[in-house]
Amino acid sequence: MIIDILIKDLTDLQSGVVVKGRKRMVWRKEYLDVALVPSGLLIMLCYHLYLLYRCLKFPEKTAIGYENHCRKAWVEKTVQLEAKDRGFALGVINGTISASTFLASISLALSSLIGAWMGSSSHNIFTSIFIYGDTSSSIVSIKYISLLICFLLAFGSFLQCVRCFVHANFLISMPNTDIPLKYAQKAVIRGSIFWSVGLRAIYFATTLLMWIFGPIPMFAASVTMVIVLHILDSNSNPLHLFEPAKTPNLFKRIGEEVNAVARVLELQERAQGNGSKTPDDKQ
Repeated sequence: MIIDILIKDLTDLQSGVVVKGRKRMVWRKEYLDVALVPSGLLIMLCYHLYLLYRCLKFPEKTAIGYENHCRKAWVEKTVQLEAKDRGFALGVINGTISASTFLASISLALSSLIGAWMGSSSHNIFTSIFIYGDTSSSIVSIKYISLLICFLLAFGSFLQCVRCFVHANFLISMPNTDIPLKYAQKAVIRGSIFWSVGLRAIYFATTLLMWIFGPIPMFAASVTMVIVLHILDSNSNPLHLFEPAKTPNLFKRIGEEVNAVARVLELQERAQGNGSKTPDDKQ
């Protein structure tokens, strides 16, 4: 009798059945999606809340705060130049606008692809037996919808980034006016914030993309993403004050030298013209 009970319990354990009193709890691979996927998303969400707290309280210790400090100094020094000398600044802003437009186009294309994929009835690729997790049609639809939301959020953020930088372009390039410095700085900082939000949405989409291959790759990708982002988002460089350079500007010095040479040549021509006059001309 005892030997038969032991053999039965061993068989239940090998088959994945856990005996607890009279009830039997069967382990299913679908439980992994319930446990690992929310855990991975919670890890990502908690990290970004912690990053937001650091950006608000200790911006000098984050890469975002350090970059915003440099952008403010860049706008301040750029506005001090004459309008005709701000071409390089407009080129920098146009480059950022081009990058934001490209990422917005990619996000929209991926959103359209996912929407078309949801409309089709073929989900055989993602219901493979090699995926250890829930492969039901409802979970597959949730995966698609989650990816679609992230890419649409990235698309909207990059569009707002373009809007803010275009406005900053108008402010910086406006001639013969006393635009307050805070206006241009606010437009540039807002554009950089929307740029960061768009990138974070793509980071979330990357982890959700791994969910297609199962909850275990998704959880591993979330932990790896948080570790990498923590390293990239930390800053150890002190904030620079960006004082004016002690040596004069190279282009300004060259212009002054050219003007001096032009004056010397003009004086020589005048002297030669006066010396070439004859006594009769003087009379």
